[in-house]
Order: sequence, then C-alpha cells, then structure tokens
Amino acid sequence: MQVASLVTLDRNAAIRRRTQIQTQVDARSRVIASGATGQAIRLPDDVVVSALVAARCGDRPSGGRIIFFASGMSCGGVIALARPGTGYQVRINWLTGGVEVVAITP
Repeated sequence: MQVASLVTLDRNAAIRRRTQIQTQVDARSRVIASGATGQAIRLPDDVVVSALVAARCGDRPSGGRIIFFASGMSCGGVIALARPGTGYQVRINWLTGGVEVVAITP
C-alpha cells in the first residue's frame, strides 16, 4: 500500500537523518505528503479518507501531521481509507513509530 510505504519512508528518514520528519495528512483533499521527500499521494475521488492524529505533539499543535522523531518514536495516528465494500487503516504506533496496515470491514 502506497500510503503505508510513504509513512514508513518518513519514519526511516527521521531515524537515518537524526531529525524530526513530518508526514502531512490532508483528509479533506485526500492528499498524504512526505516530509522527507516532498512526494505527495493524491487518492482517487472515490476513496474516503479520514485521519486521527494527536492534537498536540510534544509542546506544539500537530496541525494534521504525523510527526516522527530521530528515535523512531512518533505522535502516532491512524489514516483510514475506504471505498464501498472495502477499507484499510494505516496505523502508526506512537511508541515505536511502526506502521501497520489493517483491513476493516464495512
């Protein structure tokens, strides 16, 4: 799944570069953008996108971003993608920054 790959790429870049990387999630316009590469994924019009991200990450507002730290940790979140009859959640663990794709039943 392309979204999970992009998020994983940002996590790995944060660790490798030893810096904070932010993945921007704009559910309304169905765009997920990498903070590491600038690559953006625009999902098709028939895909419903919703995101659950932390309102604050550390000492500042997250602004609709999933923030990865040099340690690999993140502020966590869930990006849900759905079409009629099928759906997936891309889950980002706050403690490990690990990314998991889970099928959801409609």
